[in-house]
Amino acid sequence: QVQLVESGGGLVQAGGSLRLSCAASGSFFSINAMSWYRQAPGKARELVASITSGGNTDYGDFVKGRFTISRDNAKNTWYLRMNSLNPEDTGVFYCGAYFILYCGRVVNCWGQGTQDTVSS
Repeated sequence: QVQLVESGGGLVQAGGSLRLSCAASGSFFSINAMSWYRQAPGKARELVASITSGGNTDYGDFVKGRFTISRDNAKNTWYLRMNSLNPEDTGVFYCGAYFILYCGRVVNCWGQGTQDTVSS
């Protein structure tokens, strides 16, 4: 069974920064694409950032160079550094990834979400 645990969320003032972490544990062969999604109040979940096993990254249009996704393969952990936060960035942030299990199956798993609130 694979588990993802997020940490690093919280309350920050506009213009501030947060660093989210997502740690994977359990039995799996490897992790492929890792991602962060955001769900703002009353809105659908949207992609914030993703990173492939090869290190290629992709970001949502609203990020505009403010966020950076990174990964530490040795620790099965990936991060989201968020700078220049504004109140529109408020929401629940979820990490997700595709795992290749030892049996060859590919499963998509999600963390429980972490609330990030940016005050004006």
